[in-house]
Amino acid sequence: MPRLLGVDIPNDKKTVYSLQYLYGVGPKVARELCLKAGIDQDKPARDLNDQELGMLNTLLERDYTVEGPLRRQLSQSINRLRDIKCYRGIRHRLGLPVRGQRTRTNARTRKGPRKTVAGKKGVKDLR
Repeated sequence: MPRLLGVDIPNDKKTVYSLQYLYGVGPKVARELCLKAGIDQDKPARDLNDQELGMLNTLLERDYTVEGPLRRQLSQSINRLRDIKCYRGIRHRLGLPVRGQRTRTNARTRKGPRKTVAGKKGVKDLR
């Protein structure tokens, strides 16, 4: 299994699809990488030699923000929003949707499973 930036990429898939297993590399970036490195996109990843892997490694480190640095950059951005206590930061802190979605219904992914609240006693019970 070839390794790029500390991540094992699948042997049996085409190179262009194997590269997408790296965090921050999508279809467009994977095609660009193959073009810049002069690698056939349809070639299986197991057929990549050390020189081609080295070329891909240097291109990724030099031209793109991927894997660890990208994850760090995203978490720093979110922490900055939390620290300045802006609306988006507060929503991140509370675990609610950040981009204006409704929360009265839906939003179960962010809010988690339903927490049932006991109902109020009826007016008849108070007499």
